[in-house]
Amino acid sequence: MSTKAYLLLADGFLIEGKAIGKIGTSGGEICFNTGMTGYQEIYTDPSYYGQIIVNTTAHIGNYGTVSEEQESDSPKISGLVVNEFSEEFSRKTAKESLQAYLEKHGVVGISGIDTRQLVRYIRSKGAMNALISSVLTPEQMKEEIKKVPSMDGLELSSLVSTKKSYFFGDPKATYKIAALDVGIKTNILKNLASRDCYVQVFPAKTSFAEMEQWEPHGYFISNGPGDPSVMDYAIKTVKEILDADRPVFGICLGQQLLALACGLSTYKMHHGHRGLNHPVKNLLTGLGEMTSQNHGFAVSDKSLENVKDVEITHLHLNDNTIMGLRVKNKRAFSVQYHPEASPGPHDSRYLFDQFVEMVKEEVLVK
Repeated sequence: MSTKAYLLLADGFLIEGKAIGKIGTSGGEICFNTGMTGYQEIYTDPSYYGQIIVNTTAHIGNYGTVSEEQESDSPKISGLVVNEFSEEFSRKTAKESLQAYLEKHGVVGISGIDTRQLVRYIRSKGAMNALISSVLTPEQMKEEIKKVPSMDGLELSSLVSTKKSYFFGDPKATYKIAALDVGIKTNILKNLASRDCYVQVFPAKTSFAEMEQWEPHGYFISNGPGDPSVMDYAIKTVKEILDADRPVFGICLGQQLLALACGLSTYKMHHGHRGLNHPVKNLLTGLGEMTSQNHGFAVSDKSLENVKDVEITHLHLNDNTIMGLRVKNKRAFSVQYHPEASPGPHDSRYLFDQFVEMVKEEVLVK
């Protein structure tokens, strides 16, 4: 007999379903992902730290889990909301069910929810805090949800970043890249390593001076969770990289930090962009890209009026939000989406090639 569970939204909206994963209680900001596949990569993406994920695709768990599809060492989500949940799986390479995986990592979830109706509700009301529980009553949950912190103004990157630096790739590779880990995905490192880069990944609060001691040819600023505007330590580091005129590439939170370092501002979006089917236009080439995205904050286009040395390179075709930037007088660029796309389309992987070309020039200079 399945255990009853409840999902409570901050505005009082309550839904009853069945417990999955760990029996318990968990809270966070509720948001939805429209991807039709790649659930394990989504759950292990550090950018989702502190968030409850709603999967819009109808069936979750049907292909199990494998260690090769981890984007970090463990799931980073606060909770999980799905429609149909399968404890059985068909993929022969899978070693365990999603249920066993969630239990092992202590992830609380709920199934039997009309997720598409829930998504319409979130799209209307906006992202908000929520609570999942299979042990509390609805009345008890109303008190517990008050303890969940707001994502607006929340610094989370230092919680998911590596505690000590490590290397990724071939030590004999031609290019040395220093990556500032504010929530980096493993597949980003794989994309750099496959392009003849040897990467040293540094903790979020590492100074530019400390990274520079390794004498890297370029810098990468990663994706990650939380509100970028409160990350003074990382903004300072990116400013110093720019002042030194070093090649730098930022993805997602990395774009927001680059923008803040240049004097632009960021804002919390109504419900964010999360999925594998977001259309983006490259303004430099005129070409369109289907992209993988995961962000609840974005760069303000209004702040561009006062900053003349930064230009928009990519736009989201659904809502015209800023998807890419470059600094005119520096070797620095960024995108708001995920060119490594794990999961998702590979239309945008050329951006890693552009970064390596930029780094090549640095190697020639040195």
